[in-house]
Amino acid sequence: MLKIYTLHLTNRLQRILSQSLILATIATASLISGTFGFNSKVAAQTLNVNNTEVTNYAKAVLGMEPVRQQAFEEIKKLIGSKDIPHVICNDPTSVKALPGKAKDIAVNYCNHSQKIVEDSGLSVERFNKITLEIQNNNTLKQQLYNTLLHLQKTSPSKPSK
Repeated sequence: MLKIYTLHLTNRLQRILSQSLILATIATASLISGTFGFNSKVAAQTLNVNNTEVTNYAKAVLGMEPVRQQAFEEIKKLIGSKDIPHVICNDPTSVKALPGKAKDIAVNYCNHSQKIVEDSGLSVERFNKITLEIQNNNTLKQQLYNTLLHLQKTSPSKPSK
C-alpha cells in the first residue's frame, strides 16, 4: 500500500512541479522583451501564428530559459545587491549600462539566445512578434501553455545529480 501511495505522491509532485515550470516559462517568455530581451516594434494588430510556430516558439523558450537563468545569476554575482539593469539584446546602450564582465555575459547570452531561436526554426523578428502577441492574446497564451506542457511531458528526463 505504501508503494502505491508513494507512486501517486511522486506523480502528483512531478505534475505540480511541471506545471510550475511551465508557468515560470510563460512568464519568462513575457519578460524576454524586457530583461535580457529582444526589442521589436510591432503594429497593434492580431498576428496569425500557426501550430508549428507555437511549437517552435515553445522549444526556443525552453532552450533559452536555462541560459537566461545562468546569465542572470552570473551578472547578479558580479553586480552584487544592486538591481540588474534591463538588457535588450539589440539595444547596445542597454548592454553598455552593465559593468565590465557583465557586458560580456549579456552579449554571450544574446548571441546564444539568437542561435536557439534560429535553430528552433523562427527568425528573431518572428519570435519577437509572437512574444508580443502572446502578451495580448489569451487564446495564444493558452495554446503555448498546452504546448509547453506537452513538450515537457514528452521530453526525456534529465538524470539527477
